[in-house]
Amino acid sequence: MFRSRRLRALCALALTFATVVGLTACRSAVDAKHGSASRSGPVQSGGELRVGVIGDLAPAKFLQIGAGGPTGHVVANVFDTLITYPPESSKPQPSLATSWELASDGLALTLNLRGGVTFHNGKPFTSNDVRSSILAYLGGPWTPQFKRTAAAITGYDVRDPHRVTLTFAHPLSNIFDLLDSAPILDGDTLDDLKAGKTFNGTGPFRFESWTPNSSITMVRNDDYWGGAPPLDAVTLVEATDPKSLYTRLRTGQLDVAEDLSAQDQELATTRYGFTDIELTGAESQVYVGVNVANPALADPRVRKAIAFAVDRERIITDVYRGSGYPVNVPWPKTSPAYDEAANHTYRRDVVKAKELLRDVGPIGPIDLDYTSTGNTFRVVAEIVQSNLRDIGITVNLVPNDEAVQSKKLIGSQFSGLWILQHAFAQFTPSTLAVSAYPFNAAKNSSNYVNPEYSAAADAAWTTPDPTSPEAVAAYRRLDEVWLNDLFLVEIGVLLTRITAAPDVRDVAWDHRVQLHFADTSLTDPDRSA
Repeated sequence: MFRSRRLRALCALALTFATVVGLTACRSAVDAKHGSASRSGPVQSGGELRVGVIGDLAPAKFLQIGAGGPTGHVVANVFDTLITYPPESSKPQPSLATSWELASDGLALTLNLRGGVTFHNGKPFTSNDVRSSILAYLGGPWTPQFKRTAAAITGYDVRDPHRVTLTFAHPLSNIFDLLDSAPILDGDTLDDLKAGKTFNGTGPFRFESWTPNSSITMVRNDDYWGGAPPLDAVTLVEATDPKSLYTRLRTGQLDVAEDLSAQDQELATTRYGFTDIELTGAESQVYVGVNVANPALADPRVRKAIAFAVDRERIITDVYRGSGYPVNVPWPKTSPAYDEAANHTYRRDVVKAKELLRDVGPIGPIDLDYTSTGNTFRVVAEIVQSNLRDIGITVNLVPNDEAVQSKKLIGSQFSGLWILQHAFAQFTPSTLAVSAYPFNAAKNSSNYVNPEYSAAADAAWTTPDPTSPEAVAAYRRLDEVWLNDLFLVEIGVLLTRITAAPDVRDVAWDHRVQLHFADTSLTDPDRSA
């Protein structure tokens, strides 16, 4: 878990980053760590933290890494990983692995494991659990994004219970992404985990109870190897509507809320005294996906016209209240693959868009799918619908609940266009091209196949040093494919935010938008004020 010294560094970085992007309506993450109620004094033990979330626990998606939510927060607090990334970087830090050594040829990694760690049922943690946890990625029923990376591990030396050596089919530039993301599971209770009956981890909180579509409760693990957390318990309060979370936060029924609309988040933090926490390092990207197998979208000129038609600035400014910035390629500014020049390739230009379509011929109506949960995606879809109408393309809006939208994404079942957010660009850059559903060169949601793209993805993936000139050259090749073929159209990077009551201190997070509560406390745990 992330400790206080790393959080202090993160806070300083978040303040600098917020200044750079010019967000005028928000406070920095520093306020979350050092607000007026928590600038000094000892950490108060006890109390229950109530966290408002959208959706319900989904055991079937347990290893499907995405944008936080109830399942992600359970993974982050009930389970540990071998290493952790500080949110502001991709430099691995010890967790269940205390040290490691990568072979000079990049084909083996030896990890020394922390001693004295037990699962919540008392079973000791050993190297066999590392092997069974990674193999769970390949055994189903889960469809994790890091499956290709796990499949490239060809051997496990677990003769020493406190050391494991992984051997690889080829160098893996993103091996630490997998080790940061894969929770260490108890192989003996794996079947019950798949059924949603048992959640037996080594993390700072024990899984206590789950009332479907209502709440999830985790209680303090007094025997945690990193020290018992200050909080007695964390309750995830589930909702289907962001507006209801806002109301509960305002009326004191919640201490933390995620997934508020940008407008409600702004009101809560600028008018009503709540704390805005920017999850630096957990950026996501909103985009227009394109099924290139649809005859109406098969011509790259049509896709380029769409890229010129989309009003990125309006979407970022109006829908997301300036909490982000427009892009054409997926990298956030914190990525070693970020290229400012590439992001000026496509801007709103109706004249250029119409010129591209002039020789294409009539384009029939195209479906545009979006997630119906909340109203943010609906508003983005309506803006894109209007933008495309301006250039003579008619789209029919198709709302889906979150489960249907996810199924269509994973199964490449969108008929035309869709609106969604993706992550993974904040990890090692190769991860995006070999792991994320919209981008995976082996099989992606757009039904896009290109040997040049596959070669660039493999080059990025098999270059041991992800910051080397060879790796950066591969990223530029990926950019060229995205900008030329546009099997998805990036809109912008979004700066993920959560909202907290003033008496909440030291909430941490990771690249996967999972909240970590090992160090979180309440300045008034008895709620006497």
